[in-house]
Amino acid sequence: MLIKKRISIFYFIRTIKWDVLAIAAYAMLAGTFDHYGILSQVSIPLAVTAFSGTVLSLLLAFRTSQSYERWWEARVVWGAIVNDSRTLVRQVKQFMPKTEQGLAVAKDFAARQGVWCFALSESLRKVEHSNKVSTYFSNIGANSANKANLILDQHADALAAASEQFNINANKQVQIDATLARLCDSMGKCERIKNTVFPRAYSVLIHFLIYVLMTMLPFGLEDQSKLVEVSLTIIVPVLFIAIEQTAILMQDPFENRPTDTPMTALSMSIENTLMEMVGEPPVYKIEPPASYYIM
Repeated sequence: MLIKKRISIFYFIRTIKWDVLAIAAYAMLAGTFDHYGILSQVSIPLAVTAFSGTVLSLLLAFRTSQSYERWWEARVVWGAIVNDSRTLVRQVKQFMPKTEQGLAVAKDFAARQGVWCFALSESLRKVEHSNKVSTYFSNIGANSANKANLILDQHADALAAASEQFNINANKQVQIDATLARLCDSMGKCERIKNTVFPRAYSVLIHFLIYVLMTMLPFGLEDQSKLVEVSLTIIVPVLFIAIEQTAILMQDPFENRPTDTPMTALSMSIENTLMEMVGEPPVYKIEPPASYYIM
């Protein structure tokens, strides 16, 4: 996630460099046709070009709005995961007997929930699982294509075992189970966002309109300065491309990019808090970010 620091302009330029090169080449081609050959006599009213730009602006506004909605939903879901993780451990700690065995159950829940956060974030980003997650599953001798879901199953099994061992009140057991259900809902929401592809038709239409705008723009400008004409034909579409690229970066919040939801940072913070709640020292020393983003 981008933070309040100076953003690397080079990162953004790298994401649109090929579009800029294509726009520059096409703009010079359109400018050439405007000054030489049979098309040099063609003049398109600037109002027509302005209308195309207005339509393009409306599409970009809608695209940016929908992309931000996806990004913000992902952040809200992970905010719920933070809260429900704390609630889970607090409930287990309070509802178990105030004995060594009861505290051990709470510590097991806290450790598993910390692993769950990392397992979910890594599966969403489709990266190799960290040593923490790999070691955990190696120790329990189990594996699954959906590791986060397996950990929730282990939560449920541990809750059932503790209820029998300590004769936990059924109402207390239901409250903990409701928290597990909310965590499962949050996991499903993340998977829905990850697996739902933003309609490609929007990008195709926007790019088509950008090239239509580039085609018409030189024929509506005054021909007194070729350099100014070509420069404007490049600058205006590049601005539209930059806006669209901003929307593209936001529309997929789980792609292991600087604009992602900061799942790793959140997972570290969650685990530190959970360990503190059960009387254990924090696992991570969280330093202030040195870059313009946090993961």
